[in-house]
Amino acid sequence: MELEEVRRVADAIRTRIGNVVFGQDDAVELLLVALLAQGHVLLEGVPGTAKTLLAKTFAACVDLQFRRIQFTPDLMPGDVTGTNVFDFRTHEFHLTKGPVFTQVLLADEINRTPPKTQAALLEAMQERAVTIDGTRHDLGDGFLVIATQNPIEQEGTYPLPEAQLDRFLLEIRIPYPARDAELELVRLHGHRSGMPDPRAHGVEAQCDIDFLRQARAAVGALRLSDEVLAYLVDLVRATREHPALRCGASPRAANMLATAARAHAALAGRDFVIPDDVKTLALSTLGHRVVLSPSAEIDGETTRSAIEQILEETPAPR
Repeated sequence: MELEEVRRVADAIRTRIGNVVFGQDDAVELLLVALLAQGHVLLEGVPGTAKTLLAKTFAACVDLQFRRIQFTPDLMPGDVTGTNVFDFRTHEFHLTKGPVFTQVLLADEINRTPPKTQAALLEAMQERAVTIDGTRHDLGDGFLVIATQNPIEQEGTYPLPEAQLDRFLLEIRIPYPARDAELELVRLHGHRSGMPDPRAHGVEAQCDIDFLRQARAAVGALRLSDEVLAYLVDLVRATREHPALRCGASPRAANMLATAARAHAALAGRDFVIPDDVKTLALSTLGHRVVLSPSAEIDGETTRSAIEQILEETPAPR
């Protein structure tokens, strides 16, 4: 597949989303990176910043099956994966599939459910399969999780463990929109209190799973020079030695950053990766994978400030 075709579809998706969600261009770009890199996404933002609407609108732009789980404290693992139910008529067990059997899964407010239920997604996110009563069920290569969480409300929430955070390719921070974008938002949606329907605003599928398979194959073939590869690995390894970080990024993080950088280059129309691709994605790819030391936390440092310092101190190839 030609990269020009990938760019054309990406531009169409940006336009469709921009007709419904305003002021979140950076988040849309990162969602496109995740789509091409076949990685899961964690959207983090305060209530009312259109996290759920963004996920639903993005899903409407691809011709993939979409399902949503509203995570709650009483949700059980079987409510996510499904269970085997005994049929008294046939005297056999039949699988009742849970909402995880889809292609795009919106895990809304994922940090509101206990760790036991959160863990039900671990195998699905890593291997794109679930095991129920000893039988493995494939979810297909189109499986993509878009999870949301609220960073300010801690009561009744269960922070995601590091093992689960490491399954997300990108953590996307959803900020408040700029003034002009908020004006346009209220002008378009200010006559209703409910969530708008993306399809009512002309949002329709711009690609299908066959296109994505070809596009992902093209992205995987993009050239990553030895110099840029060494720069990427040095950034990841530096997180393991930074004094503010108790735990650095894993080798899986390096692989994911390389894949995301290739997708970012493809969206820019290039068939090769440059250091700026890596720099642009470093915070979103590594920020949720590292753990701050207690002393640094007391001093008011953050994981992102540590990674920004690493980016400044690590020389990039020219």
